[in-house]
Amino acid sequence: MDSIKQQLNGRPVMSQVVKYALITIGAAIGAVGFQFFMFPNAIVSGGLIGIAQIVNRLTGLPVGAFSIVLNVPLFIIAWKQFGLGFIISSFAGTVLYSVFIDAAAMTNIVATTDPMLASIIGGVIKGLGLGTIYYVGATTGGVDIVARFLRRRFPYINFGTLILLMDAVIIAAYAWIFKIYESAMYSLICMFVMSRAVDLVLYGLDNSNICYIVSEHTDDIVSEITLGQLHRGVTLLHAEGAYSHEEKQVIMCVIKRPQIAAIRRMVRAIDPKAFMVVTDAKNVFGKGFDSIIENS
Repeated sequence: MDSIKQQLNGRPVMSQVVKYALITIGAAIGAVGFQFFMFPNAIVSGGLIGIAQIVNRLTGLPVGAFSIVLNVPLFIIAWKQFGLGFIISSFAGTVLYSVFIDAAAMTNIVATTDPMLASIIGGVIKGLGLGTIYYVGATTGGVDIVARFLRRRFPYINFGTLILLMDAVIIAAYAWIFKIYESAMYSLICMFVMSRAVDLVLYGLDNSNICYIVSEHTDDIVSEITLGQLHRGVTLLHAEGAYSHEEKQVIMCVIKRPQIAAIRRMVRAIDPKAFMVVTDAKNVFGKGFDSIIENS
């Protein structure tokens, strides 16, 4: 009873309201991208929505309603595997997305008849919508659940790769069945654009990088990074060369993307023989970057 009162008086209930509000908004945005741009131009969506598109073209059954039918068995099977919380939020995302698709279909709105424009704009809009759903830890069902099952069987295969492979099979099947091979090409473009839009929602515009530097002039480089124009923190990692067995210090520094050229020039000026690796960092939290505290 106390825990229920705590939830009613505290953040958990409010966070759940925000969560399902974002799922609803994301589903509506995604449905607009799909129904107003992609569907009228025969651009195939991945997942079970793509299968529903094939069935719709063959039988005329509503895409949204049929996708719910396809998803129900998956959610029943996944219930015990992934927990009730995940199932409820993902089922809500699936149903809302499907309902909004069929509701949008009733308007008969076609935003554009240019397939390239539809691929790009539709991919952006749908990606922003689905990204919003993914952001709160839900999904729209379909291949996401199938991929989770396959990931347990084949843990060495990347989750995103599994989804991409299944989506590619559905797109290829659509193109082969209806002999619309151009639609497959536009669908691939749309998938790429959509994935970038999803990443934008999940990771934002945080173009940060991690820089690793191995040099004989560690102190000089550290001093220049921390006290020079960059003003960035530095961590020293203790390493050992696998061949030489010499102990080394590796400089690790998180920088903004525009600073890459500056740090490269600085390292080259201090030690032309330095070894430097720059990698992408999706999310960076802490002083000088985004706050680690969520705003809710």
